[in-house]
Amino acid sequence: QVQLVESGGGLVQPGGSLRLSCAASGSMFSIYVMGWYRQTPGKQRELVAQFSTGGNIYYKDSVKGRFTISRDNAKKTVYLQLNNLKPEDTAVYYCNTPQRVGVDSWGQGTQVTVSS
Repeated sequence: QVQLVESGGGLVQPGGSLRLSCAASGSMFSIYVMGWYRQTPGKQRELVAQFSTGGNIYYKDSVKGRFTISRDNAKKTVYLQLNNLKPEDTAVYYCNTPQRVGVDSWGQGTQVTVSS
């Protein structure tokens, strides 16, 4: 069973950067299909970036050119580099696999707050 632990969030000024980490335990395959999601109060959780089994990477249009998803296979960790952050990027960020999303299973997430 895959377990995921997100970290790296914090308070940053507009234009700043953060790197989020997602440490995975269990199936190695999970990091090859991992995605990053975010949610703000009163809104539906949205997909921000994701690896696909075909080797492609998806980015939400509003984060293209600013966010980068990457992984370290040896550490079984997936990262999300957030650059040029904007106030509208403020949210709780989660990593997850399609399988866990399908059964609505989520970790605790990590809070990102962009504010001056």
